[in-house]
Amino acid sequence: MRSPTRHLLRPIFVAALAALLVAGANSPSGAARRTAVPTRAFDGLWSVMIMTRYGDCDRAYRYALRIVGGRAVNSAEGQDYRVDGVVGRSGAVRVIVARGGDWADGSGRLSGNRGSGRWRTSSGQCGGVWSAERRSEGR
Repeated sequence: MRSPTRHLLRPIFVAALAALLVAGANSPSGAARRTAVPTRAFDGLWSVMIMTRYGDCDRAYRYALRIVGGRAVNSAEGQDYRVDGVVGRSGAVRVIVARGGDWADGSGRLSGNRGSGRWRTSSGQCGGVWSAERRSEGR
């Protein structure tokens, strides 16, 4: 049987985005907001590859993420999870993906059309790395 946390990780591809993060914040969404001032330099559609390095979670998945005004958001309407994140002027990224009471966070850095970082679940049950590539809107 698959755990709820394992199912939560599919959308994390984002968290897919993420080394400068400390998961000690009281509120997942508030934690992301306290990161650096957002920038529009990284706005657009991103393809994020999430790879699990430890824990009983799916080993790898790809996910689409949209950055708008320096804020990471769900790439499509009607998703059953919430994405809250920010990209700072230096490209530093902090993202939190939440569904129900479960959440996972990621941090890292974007540079030009690429990025990479680390992610982990709120319980610490699973974690790993992510890489991202900006996509053209026509793809």
